[in-house]
Amino acid sequence: MPAYRGTTKGFKRSGALLGAQIRKASESRGFAVSRVVTHWPEIAGEEIAAICRPVKVSYARQGFGATLVVLTTGAQAPMLEMQKEKLRERVNTAYGYNAIARVQITQTAPTGFAEGQASFEHRPKAAEKPAPSEMTMAVAARLAQPVGDAMLRDALEMLGRNVLSKSNTQKS
Repeated sequence: MPAYRGTTKGFKRSGALLGAQIRKASESRGFAVSRVVTHWPEIAGEEIAAICRPVKVSYARQGFGATLVVLTTGAQAPMLEMQKEKLRERVNTAYGYNAIARVQITQTAPTGFAEGQASFEHRPKAAEKPAPSEMTMAVAARLAQPVGDAMLRDALEMLGRNVLSKSNTQKS
């Protein structure tokens, strides 16, 4: 009888390969049980998991109970505030004992701070717009000609040139 050969053909599951790294990263954020991070939708429930995510667990210097910090958007914070006790109970069920005493809600932008940062790189200069045609300039001058104030007439003429040249470029 041939020796048993596994169906994995020498490959390992990604969870087996990354388990130690995930545990180390989650422990650095205070999560004694990394399952809280990796299985958040199952623990918190689909509704709560859709509007927030766990950030860290901080332990008090003296006394029992830790604080779970969750991240949510400003619009979802009041809804989450009403469900804090339910969330605390569910997380404590995952821990197996009353580890979390408080839930703290932190509000941020929908994309978060890291993803939504503004770019400060220099942009390439925009291509120069072509000068308006003679016909466009004549039409703009004719339309602004009845205005008595010279400064207002010049401003309206420039506005007319911009509008007419923009509409000409969109047609072609």
